Amino acid sequence: MDSNKFSRLNQYRSMWVLVFFDLPTETKKERRAASLFRKGLLKDGFNMFQFSIYMRFCPSRENAQVHIKRTKMNLPKHGHVGILHITDKQFGMMELFLGTKEVETEKLTPVSYTHLTLPTTPYV
Repeated sequence: MDSNKFSRLNQYRSMWVLVFFDLPTETKKERRAASLFRKGLLKDGFNMFQFSIYMRFCPSRENAQVHIKRTKMNLPKHGHVGILHITDKQFGMMELFLGTKEVETEKLTPVSYTHLTLPTTPYV
């Protein structure tokens, strides 16, 4: 592998951009603004990490700055937005804990039946 190519994608030069947001969604106008912001992030190559956290890999600091600038240009008027950029090395040190969702087993309740005796003689 070419050492120049390797240096362009090393863990200290490559960046992750994370966008955290808490946007109001009480009115139709606020829901639309929040939706447009999320769609803008997706269009710019971000992926959802959690419901209000989107992230994007960038091969360089310069490229990360392009996406940060683009995100800032599309900020909604209301709400809170945070942008964090960290190296790939730092991102790789993140500890993730995935829980399992408990599934309630269907409780079987005893069904009571009434015993019916049919007449053996036909009705006349």
